[in-house]
Amino acid sequence: MRVRVLTLAVAMFAARSGLVMAANQGAPPIAWIQSVQGGAQVRAVVQGLRCPVAKVDGVVTLLKLRAVADSAFPSVCQADLPRSAHRVELDGLTLVAPVPAPRRIIIFGDSGCRLQGSYIQACDDTRAWPFAQVARRAAARNPDLVIHVGDYYYRETPCPAGAHGCAESPHGDAWGAWQADFFAPAAPLLHAAPWVFVRGNHELCGRGGAGWFRLLDAAETAKSCPNAVSDPMSISLGGLNLYVLDSADAEDQTAPAAAVAEFSSQLDRLAPFLAKSPGWIVTHRPIWGLAPIVRLGPIGPLDVAINATEQRAVRRKDLSAVQMVVSGHIHHFASFDFGSSRPAQLIVGTAGDVGEPADTPRIQAQQVRIDGAAADWLSFDRFGYMVLDRQDRAEPGAPPDWTGTFYDADDRRVVDCRLHERALRCAPSKR
Repeated sequence: MRVRVLTLAVAMFAARSGLVMAANQGAPPIAWIQSVQGGAQVRAVVQGLRCPVAKVDGVVTLLKLRAVADSAFPSVCQADLPRSAHRVELDGLTLVAPVPAPRRIIIFGDSGCRLQGSYIQACDDTRAWPFAQVARRAAARNPDLVIHVGDYYYRETPCPAGAHGCAESPHGDAWGAWQADFFAPAAPLLHAAPWVFVRGNHELCGRGGAGWFRLLDAAETAKSCPNAVSDPMSISLGGLNLYVLDSADAEDQTAPAAAVAEFSSQLDRLAPFLAKSPGWIVTHRPIWGLAPIVRLGPIGPLDVAINATEQRAVRRKDLSAVQMVVSGHIHHFASFDFGSSRPAQLIVGTAGDVGEPADTPRIQAQQVRIDGAAADWLSFDRFGYMVLDRQDRAEPGAPPDWTGTFYDADDRRVVDCRLHERALRCAPSKR
């Protein structure tokens, strides 16, 4: 009893004081850098109460406890980084610091391995679940920034007895599942560049919310379920602004008043930026997307439009400065070019979770009508990642163009794209 009381007292003292203890013995902690509104943070997952000590350009930086270990998760530590940071070292691990204006960005989402009742993915088979391979190949591209558009946690239920490819897999919203689904396979890419993390519907409070708010949410202190929502963020990146919104609770087929009001309030909090400062909305559920529901032989799948909640919320909002919406949620690649009438929509839900049975790896390209507007649409279902490279323009004050390629899990080029203002043009790669 005395030991338990003493342990609790130490934990309470560390949490309240924010003091840093000596680095853990043994293996270095799992660590990464993430962009947040106003700058960037280095974070680390550690056992016990001992936060690591980082060196930022040779200067000792003390990490503070963000969340104390409990029965499900280890402790999480963090420290703000100065804008001038170039090199971050932590217990022998070197992390790449943010650059003022990223020139190469990796985009993907929906990366975990699905264990959900009767929906079983072979997590031990790199062909069936290639996220580790996708992350390793993306890291080799030397990005300046990684954007994960949400859905990290998928191992919700046990691997069924006798199932091949997932035996003894951890499950449930606890560290074992989060480490297996995200932190272990993503490690090379976590070390290669700073990240922007977006909350997905798999991080809802009834699913992976506890892990999300403790580990990846950008709030200065860890929020707690059951009613927590991630704050909207504006991240300035040297001529490009990322407007990060939480659409985890948005309904796809209906538009409940409460969900519309919540998403609308996030837009209102960023309203001056959305109207005047060029950038991209980054949110898990696409505002405009087509989800395949049934295969129709050689002509491809029958698709239904989503997201009713977000579409209702953005009506009559001034999005004049928004060039593109970047999302996942639908487990395929898709681009929508609406011309100048509204922002383009890019969907890259391709990092590891299985696609819809009705979808097809064949590239489809046609004009569609969605939410009352015509769009040039291109789509296909393959694992992989998107690379976007910045192309500065000669016109003073003009937002940069971006050219890029979607690579599949074997690093083959699939489509090439170009974003110029609001025009997102994608076509099958000829190289």
